Amino acid sequence: MPVSIATAWGQLPDGRPLHRWTLRNAGGAQVEISDLGATLLSWQVPDRQGRLGEVLLGHADAQQYLDSNAYMGGIVGRWANRIRGGRFRLDGIDYKVDRNDGGNHLHGGNDGFHRQRWDVEPDGEGLVLRLVSAEGEGGFPGEVRVELRLRLEDDGTLDLRYAATADAPTPLSLTAHPYFNLNDRRPDIRDHLIRIDADAFLAIDAGAIPVARQPVAGTAFDFREEAPIGSRLHWPDPQLRLVGGFDHCYVPAGTPGTAPRMVAVVSEPSSGRRLSVETDRPGLQFYSGQKLTGQPGRQGDVYGPFAGFALETQAFPDQVNGPDAEAAILRPGAVWRQHTRYRVDTV
Repeated sequence: MPVSIATAWGQLPDGRPLHRWTLRNAGGAQVEISDLGATLLSWQVPDRQGRLGEVLLGHADAQQYLDSNAYMGGIVGRWANRIRGGRFRLDGIDYKVDRNDGGNHLHGGNDGFHRQRWDVEPDGEGLVLRLVSAEGEGGFPGEVRVELRLRLEDDGTLDLRYAATADAPTPLSLTAHPYFNLNDRRPDIRDHLIRIDADAFLAIDAGAIPVARQPVAGTAFDFREEAPIGSRLHWPDPQLRLVGGFDHCYVPAGTPGTAPRMVAVVSEPSSGRRLSVETDRPGLQFYSGQKLTGQPGRQGDVYGPFAGFALETQAFPDQVNGPDAEAAILRPGAVWRQHTRYRVDTV
């Protein structure tokens, strides 16, 4: 299906114009994307009765996205998730990066990829989005060039293929950060049923930094069989109390770095909509949206806690300070790649 012509959508503080594009498929679904943060603004999908409805949370205008701290629908980088203390050592050199989450670094810092203007152009029936991240941005070494190819397929799959290069060694972990609510007639996602194909998750400390890999068996985090999100939130699990819900990275089954494998499936009983997530990344962050309170919605409304959930495909949080740090470093001459697929259909 054709890509819509870019339409005006606000501007940056320096006056540069912002735009939005629309992708459509043969099933009647459509996705809107902005050059601000390569942000997924909207995803309209039919329910089991064929009624088109919104499955993504979103703000009303560009200024609200610029002001928000929710990363609503954006591509986050250079580092998705957290870095303890905003510090890491690379090749014997100590680096300090933005500390924008208490004393930690989160999602690229104060002006991460989600707040930058990407170059966008049609690419067949999809889009290609490009960004150059300058040396020293957010405190990170090296210049990084990122390309994202995005396509909405007729089976309801939103296909995201990333590639990046750097002129100096630098940590890199990118992710899309859409918040989903598969039933646009309900204000929160606690009735959604989720399955995560993972035997282990990363337990965290009070700053949401991983401290240990733990088996999910016997815990609130065991979603190997489908279970409602809402009922699990009430389990007396100290990990849930630390952050008021789920904000933890899972270790999905399968081999990362090869072809995308299925890592999660979420369904909503009333609408019949189902979200499937496939990725080649080693980690999957499940965030139940407990801190969305007060975030402005696209209809002039205000979101409450658990208004949406996020499933973020990424490297492991704080991996740059762990034993597997080298796997998260992009070096000159190499190409960093990621392939993630979100599919929304009905059951």
